[in-house]
Amino acid sequence: MPRNRGKTSLKCKRRTANPMREYDHLPAELRAWLSQAVLPWRAGSVKRSFDKALAKTGDPAKALQELDHLQARLIAKDAPSVWGQAHPSGSAH
Repeated sequence: MPRNRGKTSLKCKRRTANPMREYDHLPAELRAWLSQAVLPWRAGSVKRSFDKALAKTGDPAKALQELDHLQARLIAKDAPSVWGQAHPSGSAH
């Protein structure tokens, strides 16, 4: 059965909880960020990353910026295997 995540070299994990319930329990600003995210983040992984960034920065807005940077690094890491070395995202970082 085909999945909607497309071709990626990033690891996939099996879900053990209800993904919609996890999403509903996220803070509003994090749900808003996820609605614009490029990657198909799981609620648990984005919450852990956000909490780590929030502990580091102490500011929710800066923590969301950290998530933007993390997402850009993940895209840059994955781009060469998906679109080839010539893709601009593959050489971004």
